[in-house]
Amino acid sequence: MGQSVLLKRSAIIILAACSFAGSARAATNPARASSKRAAASDAAPLPDREKFKQDYVNSTKQYQASLQSLAASYSEQLNALTARNATMKDLFSKGIISRVEMDQSDAAVAAARAKIDSLQQEIKSSGTALAAALDPDISTPGANAPGTSTNWTTGDSKIDGLIRRNASRFGVDPYLIYLVMHQESSFNPSAVSPKGAGGLMQLMPGTAARYGVRNRLDPAQSIMGGAHYLSDLLQLFNGNVGLALAGYNAGEGAVIKYGNRVPPFKETRYYVQNISARYKSRAKK
Repeated sequence: MGQSVLLKRSAIIILAACSFAGSARAATNPARASSKRAAASDAAPLPDREKFKQDYVNSTKQYQASLQSLAASYSEQLNALTARNATMKDLFSKGIISRVEMDQSDAAVAAARAKIDSLQQEIKSSGTALAAALDPDISTPGANAPGTSTNWTTGDSKIDGLIRRNASRFGVDPYLIYLVMHQESSFNPSAVSPKGAGGLMQLMPGTAARYGVRNRLDPAQSIMGGAHYLSDLLQLFNGNVGLALAGYNAGEGAVIKYGNRVPPFKETRYYVQNISARYKSRAKK
């Protein structure tokens, strides 16, 4: 990795750290922090919020276009493989090629079709995410947001209570915290990912330290840290739920690096699409 790239990444990390350092200090007084967030939200120019939303919409449309282009390429490959497979079948019937060669040709056609089917599912998911982004309800955070629902449960009343208390403390829709927790750990407080994230909200060691979480596997500490992080991300990205989710999955530095857009990582795009679609769906009920 070149020195210039390292310097750029270091600058991004420093900028993000500075933003969150100020937020962490404000959070020592929840009531004051909440009022500050409300005042900041009221004072934020509407064009800025619309720009963040439009950035996400444009990014999703570009992603859809790239998927469509890739699907066209895959279709051409499938047509070529299908034509070759027909020739192979004729040769096999005449005893010119072996069963092994015929099976390999059949497998190649099946694999090409599977790739197209998978891609079509991604195109469908991106369409769902785009519809969610265009819905004004989805980009409004807060405990009284349209996405808020009381018809949810983790199956543990204690954890449900912790979600609601921390949602109120940090000004985040409790249902959004619930969805993130479901996606992150499936409500397993002992979950540890291969990348080192742990607990109900799957906090990385650095994020846990930033928010004063000493034991990531403790439900109370995990939910406090995760809710606080979501609150800071929503504040950083002017209430854009999609960007906040992308930041939670890939890190706020990655979102900033890609121009305040969802990073082009397959895992992150799926993460944002899946949670946003569920968040929007519940808002409509």
